[in-house]
Amino acid sequence: MNPLFEKLFVPHIKNDNPFLILEDGSELEYKAFMQRVFHFSYKIRNLGLEPGDRLAVQIKKSVDSLVIYAACVQTGVVFLPLNPDYKKDEVTFFLNDSCAKLFICSVSMESKLVEFKKKNTLIRTLELNGAGSFLSSSVPFLQDDKVASRKSSDMAAFLYTSGTTGRSKAVILTQDNLISNAVTLEKAWKFNAKDILLHALPVYHTHGLFVAINITLLSGSKIIYLPRFEAKKMLEWLPKSTIMMGVPTYYARLIELLALRKINIEKIRLLVSGSAPLLPETSNRFFELTGIRILERYGMTETNMNISNPYDGKRKVGSVGLPLSNIDVRIINEAEGRVKNNEVGEIQVRGRNVFSGYWGLPEKTKESFTADGFFKTGDLAIEDSDGYISIVGRLSDLIISGGFNIYPKEIEAVLNENEKIEETAVIGLPNNDLGEVVFGVIVLKENCEMDLNELYKQMDKKLARYKHPRDYRFVEELPRNAMGKVQKNLLKLKFQNFFETDTDLLRSNSLKFEEKNEL
Repeated sequence: MNPLFEKLFVPHIKNDNPFLILEDGSELEYKAFMQRVFHFSYKIRNLGLEPGDRLAVQIKKSVDSLVIYAACVQTGVVFLPLNPDYKKDEVTFFLNDSCAKLFICSVSMESKLVEFKKKNTLIRTLELNGAGSFLSSSVPFLQDDKVASRKSSDMAAFLYTSGTTGRSKAVILTQDNLISNAVTLEKAWKFNAKDILLHALPVYHTHGLFVAINITLLSGSKIIYLPRFEAKKMLEWLPKSTIMMGVPTYYARLIELLALRKINIEKIRLLVSGSAPLLPETSNRFFELTGIRILERYGMTETNMNISNPYDGKRKVGSVGLPLSNIDVRIINEAEGRVKNNEVGEIQVRGRNVFSGYWGLPEKTKESFTADGFFKTGDLAIEDSDGYISIVGRLSDLIISGGFNIYPKEIEAVLNENEKIEETAVIGLPNNDLGEVVFGVIVLKENCEMDLNELYKQMDKKLARYKHPRDYRFVEELPRNAMGKVQKNLLKLKFQNFFETDTDLLRSNSLKFEEKNEL
């Protein structure tokens, strides 16, 4: 018995219908996809991996990204996807912390991890064209269709997240976490075999993988599977789609294209936005241009999806909607208990969708749950008289930019390695395009001067590009309260108008996001 594999993949072993429609227009049938899964399973088992072992993968978005996921489910191996933009130091931490037995990556990353060849982690390479040491051998295209026996409570995947402490934590997602949420969302959003999902999201986090892919597999629908977000290409594929999932930045950039109002989108029945707050201006403008109201929902790495605006019924602008079926959601003020309507409190969640804990961190796991089993999300919200929930802030300093979670402490730690820097504070500043952008405030040591190019180079060596501050300012001292804690709220107030809201000006910044790499 392997509930996740039986539910998502077994129905498609002999399915002749298209599964993936690729950028060049070619199609891959479900049956052909499953044949490749069985070949990858043979390779994984042949390398000695057993159920419960961790397999980390860091390759560019491709068909094989999904094949590896499916093969992990089949073999009972725990799937750990990593952002292809992560640098050596970041990858080293993930491999060490997860005790990964196999790491599949690009040839360029393998060359940077020489020390791992002497450790317990096997390294194999896989490129977009299929080349690399993982598949290349004298062994023919052998298949292994044996399915590992797993329980609903067994680990299925690790996804790394973090808090303001700066240490990334592996979220343990079980088979039941993934199955239950996919079933809930399939019903809530009325997915069916006739649907065609436009997919430009990354497949190394919950939104692009466990929401989009799992629902598609469950319903037997199709995916237009694009390697990255590019607004003009999205516009070309929208008329051929029935559903699109994206982060708010996708919709903001589509609005910029004057052609949006001219395209035929009669087939589109659902547009979903998540991973970051959707600005009311973006929602309303998109509705004006298309007549379609974007459906906003709310989820987390630790919980998958919890709350959604209804498919049938009113979608309130600025709200993430109502709790999904079979998921308990409450808004709590620790001092007063459950808050009244329109009062701010922390969102807490309980249900089959909620993760089982943080890998290797029992104390952190314990403190993240209440005595009655609710997970403390750290997100602040209000609930109106109709039961609709709106996110109003975060207990932590988490920055969400273009749908990516960015943790200030991690960036500050890298900046503080510079011998010229006394201390730093990294904050998020508002922007209509990306929601927030990263900004660094720096205090230099006495009699020191610094060229910003020095910081740019330092960041490039240590952190993925989307984590880099868009700009910096040097100050004599950071504001502090009576306890000595840096008051980032005052810094945000001081620099709130620092960035132009005009997206063309923003993108001309020397540290701009490249659409082809960052989204």
